[in-house]
Amino acid sequence: MQREGSPFQGLGVVILKELSDHLSSWRMRVLEWLVVIAAVAVLVPPFGAIQQIKENIAEDPFLFLKLFTRAGGALPLAAVLSFLVPLVAIGLGFDLVNSEHNQRTLSRVLSQPIYRDALLLGKFLAGLLTISISLVALWLLIIGLGVFLLGIPPGAEEMARAFIFLGVTIAYAGVWLALALLFSIVFRSPATAALITLGLWLFMTILWPMLSPAIASIVMPSNDVIEVLNAQQAFARLSPSALYNEVIAVVLDPSVRSTQQSMFAAMGLVLIERGAIPDAPIPILQSLLVVWGQIVGLVAGSILLFVAGYIVFQRQEVRA
Repeated sequence: MQREGSPFQGLGVVILKELSDHLSSWRMRVLEWLVVIAAVAVLVPPFGAIQQIKENIAEDPFLFLKLFTRAGGALPLAAVLSFLVPLVAIGLGFDLVNSEHNQRTLSRVLSQPIYRDALLLGKFLAGLLTISISLVALWLLIIGLGVFLLGIPPGAEEMARAFIFLGVTIAYAGVWLALALLFSIVFRSPATAALITLGLWLFMTILWPMLSPAIASIVMPSNDVIEVLNAQQAFARLSPSALYNEVIAVVLDPSVRSTQQSMFAAMGLVLIERGAIPDAPIPILQSLLVVWGQIVGLVAGSILLFVAGYIVFQRQEVRA
């Protein structure tokens, strides 16, 4: 049977309805305050990054980028977001579809001129838009506090790199939101979907970085240090957190020329490219070329997970 009209008919209605539900829920308010409080705790003196920047950095052409990478008595803001953003995304997405099943409202929605395509895509876009609104507000708060407390405006390249950081963070949130949406389709119990998604997040974020070097050494044994490091890095990149950390390390620090610098530094080695000046900044386009594969990987991961959830959702039977 051929369906009539566009498969995305009613998409705007679904997005507005889901966005209204997200922004007015107590769960979203708790998650938003958690992110804001963590950001303020990292930035604000006397223990924040701004105080450390004032004390330890005299003249730096990329002073504003230190707001994201420096920390006083806590983790840097970029590291805090790498943990909090998945929690926000999972908190919004673990019951997007199974709650409709449990409340027996899915059949009522689909009885309207709204196809499953528009319903699922609308739920995903509404969740991603909600996270984007929170991250944009947080990003503006950081820039505003930086201008107010440091007393100097950011440069054009600093703002461009900060914009890229914001976009990559939204793409990173999209991966975990799509994963939570997938499990909310597969499992009818919201608690089961939340526990499995959180368990997978903990595994990929904490356990996988410890296991991947051993697995890489077993799969690709070699006496060449460079080949071993490349294999370990390839296996570590199966985690979205590893991809995100590599991107922000290069984008927020113009002196970083390779994603392997941190791995060499952990071994007590220094990676210096032929003809390169140590600690000299590189243009923003060159930084993007270094991590372009990681950015594409995050976006592709979101798309693949959403497509997997779409296929499962299309094959499910909906009963009144």
